[in-house]
Amino acid sequence: MPTAGKLVAFALFGAFAWYVSQLVMGFMEVGTEPPLYAEVNAVIGAIMGWLIAGSRAGGPWLAAISYGLTATLAMLFWWLFLHAFYDMIISSMRGLYGSDPTLAVVDVFRLMMDHSLLMAHSTVVTTLIAGAVGCGLITEWFGRRFS
Repeated sequence: MPTAGKLVAFALFGAFAWYVSQLVMGFMEVGTEPPLYAEVNAVIGAIMGWLIAGSRAGGPWLAAISYGLTATLAMLFWWLFLHAFYDMIISSMRGLYGSDPTLAVVDVFRLMMDHSLLMAHSTVVTTLIAGAVGCGLITEWFGRRFS
């Protein structure tokens, strides 16, 4: 059931994910950006905002910070996993793993670590923390005010 908190969290975390994706793409080498990187991340952010932050809106203010950070961490996990899985599929199509599927599964986690190193810049980390807290507090305000 849509509520004001869920709708605001959907929009805020989607926009927040798109913005952070643009920051991360600035640290990638030119031409190495995955296709639709920011768009896919925005969809993931919107879904995590709806499911995690929006469903918890309407509680105490301190909880808003907590579920803002939780939604952001879940969003980051799914970004890393989906983009690493995509890279693994591309590598698999090129025959890099031979006939051993366990190499492909293990490589997903290596690729997740490689992708996470792109986000290890202070600008990205600071933006993630501040944005998570801000999105959580704004979601809470709308959840209290209009639900």
